[in-house]
Amino acid sequence: MCDRCGTTYNSIMQASRRGFLKGGVAAAASLAIPAGLLAPGQAAAAGLTTIKATHGAGLCNLGIFLAKERKLTEADGVELDFVVTPTTTDVVTLFGAGMVDVSVIPYSNFITLVDAGAPVKMVAGAGVEGCILVAAEGIRSAADLKGKSIGTFQADTLEVLAYDYMAAGGVSFADVEIKYFNTSPEMAAAFVNGAIDAVCHIEPYATQCLEQRAGSTVLTDGLDIYGQGYADCVLAARTQLLEDNPGAVKAVIKGMMVAQQQSETDTAKALADTAGIYYRTSLEALTLAQFRQPVKIDQRSNTQFFADRSASMKKMGYVRNDLPPEAVDWSLLDEVIAENADLYASLRLKSA
Repeated sequence: MCDRCGTTYNSIMQASRRGFLKGGVAAAASLAIPAGLLAPGQAAAAGLTTIKATHGAGLCNLGIFLAKERKLTEADGVELDFVVTPTTTDVVTLFGAGMVDVSVIPYSNFITLVDAGAPVKMVAGAGVEGCILVAAEGIRSAADLKGKSIGTFQADTLEVLAYDYMAAGGVSFADVEIKYFNTSPEMAAAFVNGAIDAVCHIEPYATQCLEQRAGSTVLTDGLDIYGQGYADCVLAARTQLLEDNPGAVKAVIKGMMVAQQQSETDTAKALADTAGIYYRTSLEALTLAQFRQPVKIDQRSNTQFFADRSASMKKMGYVRNDLPPEAVDWSLLDEVIAENADLYASLRLKSA
């Protein structure tokens, strides 16, 4: 299983944020694809079109996890094949290089790929909310973070939230020590054990941090900064696949939409089917955390949110340009919604 993470920047790279971009994401966008390694949308197994996918580790991935475990795409002729990667950096590299067809990916990583020139488009949402900044006892505001350490993942939605929270509080990122981690469990353990003063984490790990370090508190859950239903992870696809086999992408979108409906109808069963397989935490912790980071496939209402966050990432030095409007393409999502009116009407979370 892959973890949502970045590189251990301070100890390994000792470079600028722009250096991280050039060293990782930009390299992914320009990486040559070995002949015959992957023909997107063409690999077939048992009469099904196999779509290779990567994913992260948070609850925002629950939709694609259920689609895979319950074979929710197979009714429309598609088999999901997960490519296991150790880190989100590897997820970004493989997706940007065209070695997988689709990916559930933090919107921030998607933005960096687009800025680096990778031929990818956002086609649907995946999960919303659940990005949470937790601080140790005595830290109650952005001002209290001055001189303190914050753990996060580099170029991640979590780092963007920490940046936007501090900017809203009039505190510069230069006033805190940012520490980058490699895995979700590692970062949670660092906070719980007192190695860092604050942590910006996803669910179910944020709840774990809050419960296991006495006196800790939530500084922001993103709702006060962004509003209800803000995005975390999204579903993105290679443009070549969109051109060659849009039906396969629609099958993935529909499968994830069915997964959302199932997770909303029977949350306990959805978590039980994925705990231990994709989440390195207990079923009890997952149950406590799930309400903070639900599945939401229709994120058309977040279009402006993505553009605004690319502006934050420019200020952080990760991208040079604003996210171009054409990078976000809801057309196949529109078709899935139109063709599955009853399913869409049954969803609790949606844009319409």
